[in-house]
Amino acid sequence: MVTRKIQAATPCPVARALDVIGDRWSLLIVRDAFDGLRRFGEFQKNLGVARNILSDRLRALVESGVLAIAPASDGSAYQEYVLTDKGEDLFKVVVALRQWGEAQLFEPGEARSVLVERASGDPVGPLLLPGRDGAALTYAATRVDKAADG
Repeated sequence: MVTRKIQAATPCPVARALDVIGDRWSLLIVRDAFDGLRRFGEFQKNLGVARNILSDRLRALVESGVLAIAPASDGSAYQEYVLTDKGEDLFKVVVALRQWGEAQLFEPGEARSVLVERASGDPVGPLLLPGRDGAALTYAATRVDKAADG
């Protein structure tokens, strides 16, 4: 297994975020939690991931505060994994990945899942980054001001 360097002290928000959700299984678990899955067995069945890997990723997501463990909503002895506010804040990330995938990885007319608004049933519109004037920003219209050392 490859050991990765933990970026907790880095001034880069992207590196810190990737420490929490930067592998395939963690982000797919979060996606499934948005889709209403809550139990270990539900995640395992839907993802087809090995139990030890799922257990490790769920534990890490709980430790990082993305998920919380709660008593089963049906009153059984099981436990469930629920999104915290921190986890729900990843919604924009999942939508951005979804929309990038829709635009870049599917042929026109190819079958795919669709994110829709509950109230209307209409597809969710494109995620945009509004600038101060309300116009959509592109990467060329932005820059990163790096944190000063020490």
